[in-house]
Amino acid sequence: MVATRLYPPEVGAAAFRLEALVSGLREAGASVRVLTTQPPKETPGTARRPDVSRWPVLRDAGGNVRGYVQYMSFDVPLFFRLLLSRADVVVSEPPPTTGVMVALSSVLRRRPYVYYAADVWTDALVAIQAPRWVIGCMRFLEGHALRKASTVIAISDGVADQIAAFEVDPQRLTVVNNGVDTTVFTRDGDSAPVEYPYFVYTGTMSEWQGAGIFIEAIALVAKEFPAVQLHFFGQGSAETELRQLADDVAPGRVTFGGVVQPAEAARWIRGATAAVVSIVPDQGYDFAKPTKIYAAAACGTPVIFAGGGDCASMVADNGLGLASDFSAEAVAEKMIRVLRQSDDGRAVRSAWVEDNASLRLTGQRAAAVVLRQLPDQ
Repeated sequence: MVATRLYPPEVGAAAFRLEALVSGLREAGASVRVLTTQPPKETPGTARRPDVSRWPVLRDAGGNVRGYVQYMSFDVPLFFRLLLSRADVVVSEPPPTTGVMVALSSVLRRRPYVYYAADVWTDALVAIQAPRWVIGCMRFLEGHALRKASTVIAISDGVADQIAAFEVDPQRLTVVNNGVDTTVFTRDGDSAPVEYPYFVYTGTMSEWQGAGIFIEAIALVAKEFPAVQLHFFGQGSAETELRQLADDVAPGRVTFGGVVQPAEAARWIRGATAAVVSIVPDQGYDFAKPTKIYAAAACGTPVIFAGGGDCASMVADNGLGLASDFSAEAVAEKMIRVLRQSDDGRAVRSAWVEDNASLRLTGQRAAAVVLRQLPDQ
């Protein structure tokens, strides 16, 4: 059984990652049921499925299950849904509040659970300078969910290192790489029907990602390339601030397209001069590897990464694009460089993702870890 607040047809890296896990489990012959949320009414492709149990939840103004009240509207009913459900093992996706509900119900039902950690929420709160009491509460909840799990799956070595700080037994921690659907994010296919050069940002817009650096940079790039544009697709807690920044420093040059289906995102990525990705450095989140890097590279599009840590070396060392210091001037210099030069690395990038970050392989690896927790294994 899989417990998650986000599952397709809703769009998001967590949703696709868990769908790949479920596919991997079914390929191995397991019977799987998903306990998740009722998506917004306008979400396409929400057909009723007997293996997916959905529950109505509170959502924020953007239609997201984001915020503590929204989380609890899912987590509290989830606790009772789990108590009334039969399963040999349960997989929990963050947030840690969900992990705690899975942990408590698992104790009462005397069954193991797996915590699938895509990131460390406590570190994200530190990165955005949340109040100390909020960080302390989250650290307690996250530590409990991690330590009580029969095993923890981390999506990268960096995430695993952060999890180890919660005193999780290393023998119960397994790393599987993050990935993207390489049947959707591929070099083959249509590109967005525009004639001007543009850069694209896809996915979550959070404070710790600092995507405003690209808005400041595009204003500098426009001095040499007047037709250049910057397109954002996705949503997040920093979106309002980013929109205001765009109006202030780059009016008419930045477009926010909202959440789009993966195939549409791939069209815009294919046609972009480069995809832009950022993590604010030295705020405790340098270990993260955003999925948007893999999505861009799978389409053959170069990545401009602003920040440090693992992502900078991954992008630079594998021919995925250019790593930049976290300043508007440095980012603008990299943008101008890719605008000026020809690109002959699309096939190399796409092949690297297929070999190292395919979501299908990630799902199979994660499924193998989960299946090892079954009582007869």
